[in-house]
Amino acid sequence: MLEESLFRDERRERQISSNRLHLLLLLILVAMAGLALRYHYLQIEQFERFSTLSEDNRVHVRAVAPTRGLIFDRNGVVLAENQPSYSLTLVPEHVQDMQQTLQLIGDAIELSPADLERFENQLQAPRRPFEPVLLRSKLNEEEVARIAVQEFLLLGVDIKVDLIRHYPFDDYFSHVVGYVGRINDREQAQLDRELYAGTHVIGKTGIERNYQSDLLGSVGYEYVETDARGNVLRVLEREHPQPGENIWLNLDSRLQVAVQDALGDERGAVVALDVQTGDVLALVSNPGFDANLFVSGISTSDYNELLHNIDKPLFNRALQGQYPPGSTVKPLFGLIGLQEGAVTPSFSMHDPGIFYLEGQERPFRDWKPEGHGEVDMLVAIAASCDTYFYELGYRTGIDALSSYGYRFGLGHVTGIDLPGEEEGIMPSRIWKQGARSEPWYPGDTINASIGQGFMLATPLQLAQVAVTLARRGDVISPQVANRVGDNPVPMPVVDHIQANPENWDLVTEGMRLVMHGEHGTARATGNLANNYQMAGKSATAQVISVAQGVDYDDLELEKHLRDHALFIAFAPVDNPQIAVSVIVENAESGSSEAAPIAKLVFDSWFAHHPEALQQQTQVTHAP
Repeated sequence: MLEESLFRDERRERQISSNRLHLLLLLILVAMAGLALRYHYLQIEQFERFSTLSEDNRVHVRAVAPTRGLIFDRNGVVLAENQPSYSLTLVPEHVQDMQQTLQLIGDAIELSPADLERFENQLQAPRRPFEPVLLRSKLNEEEVARIAVQEFLLLGVDIKVDLIRHYPFDDYFSHVVGYVGRINDREQAQLDRELYAGTHVIGKTGIERNYQSDLLGSVGYEYVETDARGNVLRVLEREHPQPGENIWLNLDSRLQVAVQDALGDERGAVVALDVQTGDVLALVSNPGFDANLFVSGISTSDYNELLHNIDKPLFNRALQGQYPPGSTVKPLFGLIGLQEGAVTPSFSMHDPGIFYLEGQERPFRDWKPEGHGEVDMLVAIAASCDTYFYELGYRTGIDALSSYGYRFGLGHVTGIDLPGEEEGIMPSRIWKQGARSEPWYPGDTINASIGQGFMLATPLQLAQVAVTLARRGDVISPQVANRVGDNPVPMPVVDHIQANPENWDLVTEGMRLVMHGEHGTARATGNLANNYQMAGKSATAQVISVAQGVDYDDLELEKHLRDHALFIAFAPVDNPQIAVSVIVENAESGSSEAAPIAKLVFDSWFAHHPEALQQQTQVTHAP
């Protein structure tokens, strides 16, 4: 012990301990200084930044979709409404494992491949942070309960109540009111993200599409406080959305339903217009389809069933069906012939049932093989004499027929406030040279003079022709919508065709005789009218050509190859109130198949508007 103490340097040991202590204190001071500096940096210099990040973790902004405007008929009957429905959404930023979450949801409720595909597309599309993405809509209460049971496992998943579109009349207004559907990728790329934030559907067809911007409304926003799992704890602030405008249509639901029921299982179209205003009172394309199938995304099987249906329920025959107008254009062409001086009111000719162009051997036959005998303008319209109109058309020439026909609304869209309207064809020399690279031949004029050959028209165009005849020259653009919110939709008069009053009188009388004359092709229908008279014109339009010398035998043809039945009319004759066009596909006889439907339209309208039969003042014409 003594020896060990002799060799210890206590002073040196104390110095080492002191140095170590000072070094430790220095390190502690440096660490504390660093912490102080870091604290100063975070709490003072970076306060606003981290305060914002903290708030973003707790408070989120989410879009509140506006309520879509409602659609009513002219009497206030709801044609398109909104109904509450459960929707399942995910906030991707809160989902830790997306595939596992989707698997858990799929185990609880049914998720179709279409649901998953739409969801994946929405994930890839531009969107706001923390904006919910729709996975499935129209959940029933049992499905809601299944999701609620597993809520603790489904971070970022939420079930909310949305208002979705519902069409109470199913298929009766599917082609005119249209439908809404999920926003697809192409639409998503073109839409304004701000306007459509929180909105999952858009108008696809009909009024829903044409007035989409009015029906949509303005998006709102709400600031919500969430917990760590993304569940909403409370709404801190809300900017309310502005609902879309309600729209009132000119359509009469009673008339629409009656007309579609009258068509039954037949393929066809009916358009009824108010002569005074151009209002579309009924626009039926039969068969229709249940528009509700498309609202939340139609299934593949349902869509394929509609798409491949032989009756083509998705095809809007009223606007897009292009048919040979046949004899429905004879009153129009008669007026043109009179106005151009090709024939006079007293002109008559003998009809042997056949017509030859000078220098040609090919005969043009009348529908009545033995002919009509002596025929003037009145008899020619009433009895639908082809031979008379062959002669009239040849004398008038295609240039005048085409020019006037175009002004009457043939060969171009009417301007109706619905999408997808077809133009039809009012043939001319220029049209044929451009479309066929061929010159115009005299035989082409003969075919066109009875509404055949190259000529095509939609049922809507033929209804417009009927209105123009009833209004004696005023060409009105048909309108489906009457009022958008508080703003009325004006009646546009797009043209006025001047003609001698006596020529109008003659043509109108010829159309009256179609319904009520001794030789009228539709007198069987006209004679059933008790308290009013109609002016009409029936037609049978060929679907396939029949060779010269071969008789047409409908019994040997499949139904879809048989002639179409057409009819146009307006009533009452002395004070026109309503005009109508009817086509029944492959029904063959316009007078027996289409004319009764037109009469049903008149009867139904006048039954609810008896004052229309009591008015004595003639229709007011545009200057």
